Amino acid sequence: MSGEKLNWWQTRWFVVAMAIAATIPLWWPTIPPLVDLPGHMGRYRVQFAMAENPWLNQWYDFRWSLIGNLGIDLLIIPLTPLMGLELAVKLIVMAIPFLIVTGLLWIAREVHGRIPATALFALPLAYCYPIQFGFVNFALSMAIALNLFAWWLRLARQGRLVFRAIVFVPLSCALWVCHTYGWGVLGVLAFSAEMIRQHDLRKDGRGGHWLESWIRAGLGCVPLALPLVMMVVWRSGDHVTGVTADYFNWRAKVQWIMMVLRDRWLAWDIASTAVLLIVLLKGVRDDRIEYSRNLGLSALFLFLVYLLLPRIVFGSAYADMRLAPFVLAILLIALRPKRGSQPRDAAMLAMLGLLFYAARLVGTTWSFALYAQAYDRTLAVLDVLPERARVVSFVGRRCYDDWAYTRLEHVPGLLLERKLAYTNDQWSMAGAQQLTARYTAARGFAHDPSQIVTDRYCRGEWWRPLGYALQLFPRNAFDYVYLISPPRFDHKQLKGLSLIWQNGTNYLYRVDDRTQPPPPPPLVKRRPRPVAG
Repeated sequence: MSGEKLNWWQTRWFVVAMAIAATIPLWWPTIPPLVDLPGHMGRYRVQFAMAENPWLNQWYDFRWSLIGNLGIDLLIIPLTPLMGLELAVKLIVMAIPFLIVTGLLWIAREVHGRIPATALFALPLAYCYPIQFGFVNFALSMAIALNLFAWWLRLARQGRLVFRAIVFVPLSCALWVCHTYGWGVLGVLAFSAEMIRQHDLRKDGRGGHWLESWIRAGLGCVPLALPLVMMVVWRSGDHVTGVTADYFNWRAKVQWIMMVLRDRWLAWDIASTAVLLIVLLKGVRDDRIEYSRNLGLSALFLFLVYLLLPRIVFGSAYADMRLAPFVLAILLIALRPKRGSQPRDAAMLAMLGLLFYAARLVGTTWSFALYAQAYDRTLAVLDVLPERARVVSFVGRRCYDDWAYTRLEHVPGLLLERKLAYTNDQWSMAGAQQLTARYTAARGFAHDPSQIVTDRYCRGEWWRPLGYALQLFPRNAFDYVYLISPPRFDHKQLKGLSLIWQNGTNYLYRVDDRTQPPPPPPLVKRRPRPVAG
């Protein structure tokens, strides 16, 4: 096959062009408009500012520890002194879709010998819903895992198994430190690929037995196993918190599949997901296309993991949702034309895949620009907010999810990032990240999700109705109240607060009267809502 002429979608320049194109939606926004990212950026600022601003210790406790969730937290250490925190974070986030595209196309190249035209349909998943949600350490680890898996396949094809065993010991540890999820997915992909490779090895003219192949595949993946020790150490500490729950939520699992391309426009996003499913169905019904056994088994293993994963793992929500788009991505790149198929059919599929990718990029770029404008309107408050202010922020939302997520839930984290102001949106779960909130005066308004408010009680959620929150927050603990697109409430509950700034539906109030209002009647008992991260 090495002597065959490459088609335009199989060349290196095309792969590079597609990877660069994947970064286009992030060129314009100063802050990538991903739901959780502003909150993470607040933590990054504390990471750098704690030493020079020891008074931050009154609000936050920041302690380094070896956990499987440190990707960007570590990368910004050498980059921030060179270019500033915000640009460093932006460039790292831009690298995520770039690496997802290169990883998917590289895997396809290693498995099929040439990049099949159908692989182009997988590229829009570089902006899948888990990435839009801002799970940045997870997304970075997945992007790296895809490229490491491609290299794993390449080294096996070249017969460099000893070198592979040596080099993947430190690489697997580094990937685990970036985020545990990426390491786990790499292990599943590598094991399934090794099973196929071991089975296809010829011995006495016969293929290997599947049970023997299973054992040999496990031995071949031993170089990836060292992070298991790190995992045990991490999760066995007395300080570690977080539950694992909500298994086999089939309704949610079906929804996550339909949401893999969720962004802003429901009809467009669902139609785009339908395109992916039609392409996958084509691989079953069309005699000219088939699935690779190698990647087909990988997708099957990932799908089984997806079915078995609970929604909440160690207190971190949406664990199963994160895997759904990557199951589809591996399935899409598993497709390839059968021998004897017409080149013009492949060219037509490639052109359709390229147009689909381009259309999704245009939509994502436009959507991100609109989200960036909302960020700018919200952050205009920084012009009047003093440094080191103690701010309790309340971000309005409804009990049910709107398809077009506002992405403002953690924008208050940028008040911490830019003004070193106290904000109540930081996650505070020991063992999940380095930062925990220690501002005891804030009581129940010290951390996420106290910043989320609604117009009524939402069953099964920690969110408070805004009127309830305005009566309950401790006025001695805060200097300002920032309302971001608040829901309806009784304005009499603003007594003692002075409006000092307004921009559209965003309002900043100064706490003038520290007299605590009488407590409201207690809400119905709620169950804890896990954090995402």
